This record gives sequence, C-alpha cells and structure tokens, in this order.
Amino acid sequence: MASKNKLERFAEMESFNNIFQPAIDSVKEADFELKGKWAKHFGNNHPIVLELGCGKGEYTIGLAKRYPKKNFIGIDIKGARIWKGAKQGEQEDIKNACFIRTKIDFITQFFDKNEVSEIWCTFSDPQPKKPNKRLTSKVFVERYKRFLKKNGIIHLKTDSDLLMTSTEEEVNRNKYQELFKTWDLYGEGVYELNEEVRDILEIRTFYENIWLNEGKSIKYIKFQIEPVS
Repeated sequence: MASKNKLERFAEMESFNNIFQPAIDSVKEADFELKGKWAKHFGNNHPIVLELGCGKGEYTIGLAKRYPKKNFIGIDIKGARIWKGAKQGEQEDIKNACFIRTKIDFITQFFDKNEVSEIWCTFSDPQPKKPNKRLTSKVFVERYKRFLKKNGIIHLKTDSDLLMTSTEEEVNRNKYQELFKTWDLYGEGVYELNEEVRDILEIRTFYENIWLNEGKSIKYIKFQIEPVS
C-alpha cells in the first residue's frame, strides 16, 4: 500500500506547477534552466530563501505564507516527502514558494552568483561517519559562497548535538560571523531573540515536533559568510 501511495504521489506531482524534478544526469552535466532566472520565474526581485533538506516542505510553506515579500525554494531528493508541501502550495495558490527535487550536492547547478539571500538547514542528517556531507561543513559552505549575496545568512536548526558542535567548530575555524546561537531554542534561548525571529521559529517541522515531544532540546545557530568575489 505504501508503495502504491508513493507512486500515486509521484504521478500527481507531474501535474504541479510548483515543483521541478530534473534528471540527475542532466544537472550533473549542465546548469538547470532557471539558474540566474529565478526572479523571472517568481515575477519579482524579492529575496530568495532556500530550505535545504526540506522534507515535507512545511517550513518552506510556512515561511512563504508569513513573508509574501520573499521567495522560498525547498530542496530535497525525497519526492514522496516534498509532495505534501507542493500539494499545499498548489491548493492554497502560494505563489512565492516552489520546490526542487534533487541532490543538494548539485546545488551550484541551480543558482547563480548573488541570487540567494538566506539558507535554512532544518533538521538535516548529522552524518556521523561522513563529516564532509554535513550541510554546514566547509565543503558545502564553499558551494553556497558561489550564489549567496554579500551578508547572506545561513540558519541551522537541529536536535543533534553532533551537528551543532561541528557547525560551531566550522564557524570558528573558518572565521564566519556568528550572529546568534543557543543550545535550547525553546528554553532560555527564545527569550533572547527579537520578535520577528521568534515568529519565524514558531513554524515547526514534522520531525521537530517529534523531537520536542521526546523532550529533546532544539539547537539553533545563524551565521554569515563572505561570498566568492
């Protein structure tokens, strides 16, 4: 039954206008057709915000509804997960959100220099045995530098002590500018945030609610990097 539901979701996504599913081989060999043209796709010059490893897309959709003057793009390789957010976006006619089904390893094939303002990494895999696969590792940050604007921001929300610690180490080692950090976001940490950021963080992902119900603390850090000149 699960397999049948997955196939039905894949078929339904083919009819959605808010999801792009390029073949992996095609983005290995050439840039995606909308690279450098996302403003044209959205029909405005509003800031572009990415959610990497967006899962079911609830964070991407939640942010888009709160901030109509920004454009949001959720990225994940798992199509059966993205289906939920993409379907909600279609049903509610949310024009400032879309999704890309691809591997984040190929992220530079999708965005051009100075095209992105912010990146969210929400509960991404901590990759305990593959540190270079962590989305806040230097390997990935060097890719982000190729399309992030000057003073572009990277956000990390995680339940993982390992991922939080490694991100702190990357920030210090590479002299990124740390803007805020807390190891207990919904404890003492939340009271140190301004109202706008607290509003953003009220959006909780499917997995975040699971971790909170299990009594886990949620960690959060945001930092700036200098783009490639």
